[in-house]
Amino acid sequence: MKKYQLLALVLIIGSSLVFAQKDKQKVISGIDAKSDQYSAIAQELWENPELGYLEEKSAALLQGELDKAGFTIAKGVAGIPTAFTATYGSGAPVIGILGEYDALPGMSQAAEPFMKASVDGAPGQACGHHLFGTGSMAAAIAVKDWLKSSGKSGTIRFYGTPAEEGGSGKVYMVRAGLFKDIDAIVSWHPGDANASNPSTNLATISGKFRFKGNSSHAAAAPEMGRSALDGVEGMNDLVNMLREHTTESTRIHYVITKGGDAPNIVPAEAEVYYIVRHANREEVKAVWDRVVKAAEGAAIGTETVMTYEIIGGTYERLPNEALATLMHANMTLVGGVDYSSEELSFAEEIQKTLKAIKPLTNANTIQPMEFTYGKASADTGDVSWNAPLAAVRAATWVPGTPPHSWQAVAAGGTSIGSKGMLVAAKTMALTAIDIYKSPKLLDNIKAEFHKRRGADFKYVALLGDRKPALDYRK
Repeated sequence: MKKYQLLALVLIIGSSLVFAQKDKQKVISGIDAKSDQYSAIAQELWENPELGYLEEKSAALLQGELDKAGFTIAKGVAGIPTAFTATYGSGAPVIGILGEYDALPGMSQAAEPFMKASVDGAPGQACGHHLFGTGSMAAAIAVKDWLKSSGKSGTIRFYGTPAEEGGSGKVYMVRAGLFKDIDAIVSWHPGDANASNPSTNLATISGKFRFKGNSSHAAAAPEMGRSALDGVEGMNDLVNMLREHTTESTRIHYVITKGGDAPNIVPAEAEVYYIVRHANREEVKAVWDRVVKAAEGAAIGTETVMTYEIIGGTYERLPNEALATLMHANMTLVGGVDYSSEELSFAEEIQKTLKAIKPLTNANTIQPMEFTYGKASADTGDVSWNAPLAAVRAATWVPGTPPHSWQAVAAGGTSIGSKGMLVAAKTMALTAIDIYKSPKLLDNIKAEFHKRRGADFKYVALLGDRKPALDYRK
């Protein structure tokens, strides 16, 4: 066991003297008493999925619930109409809880154990953000109720964070200074297992490259045309050759978002959307510069004009072992998800469609804590370099389910998703309350944060000073 884990566990034992298990059970019972209400809210978000920066109904629903619970709401923060904060209490410590609610395009799926879109081509909650936002709200309300009943000094702040899926919503909120007074942040994400791991992930830069040429009849006057699509394809060819000359953990993805309207017309406009990832943000910047050079070369070779727009950019996550250990202890107390007979039948049918079969008992198990190196990315990375952050994963999906899949959408629309969401809500609430009760816990968390970040750190957003990309999903 590493020194941070050991020290945190010692402090947890000490804090239990002031926050006894019977008091924790009261918090758990309070969340359970509202489980039907929270499940209904999550279901409403699931039934009305909204894309990044377009989450007007989703944000309004969560704001309304938090307002009724006694929070002070600040809407449209950081220049984003669907971003908000909800604050209760006063004084230190100030604990933040992150909530997401954006959906993914084209991922509509019914709550059935077979592939069936609810609405063809419509968005869907394939990353479980309807559960993410609702579960985090439930945790914030539970902490607020405890602060009110205990008379303890402290502030709880819920962050309504839009457009995590490629829009870097939290980055603009960090850049606007909304996390400057935060002492610690607890968060979570839907998954196919229950775990609290100190972890890193990949930094990213994403952007759209737009080529302009000259339209012409593709058969009668091809020499008069200059194909913008040729520019896109030339760029893609050059970037694909670049892959051979990048470091091992580099990831480069692209999709052609506009390629022309008819094959007999030389396309005058075309667009390709790129994402570059790496475990280190400096390497991301270096590879991105090479991708830009590939675009410039393609434009020269095809006699087209290229412009590009950076859409998003996120830091790699800065882990905090002390905070993750505290969350692991509380998740162990809370326990995992028990399937009913109906849920078990649903899960068994879902598993027939999965490539990676994992024991269904994983939903009820709390995984051992270990340091992990994630291959995905999230805008929580930027938050983690500005305040200590840890996040748990809870089994909202059938074990073996990958994120961004129809199976994730399906389970997220059932009681399986809601049960996992409540595991996360309870874990976050208990963790926040532990911190309020024990200054030594917070001291330990902050000491690790400052050591890992380094004394010379200065935050500079990877997306520069651009305004929020509010139209990136339009």
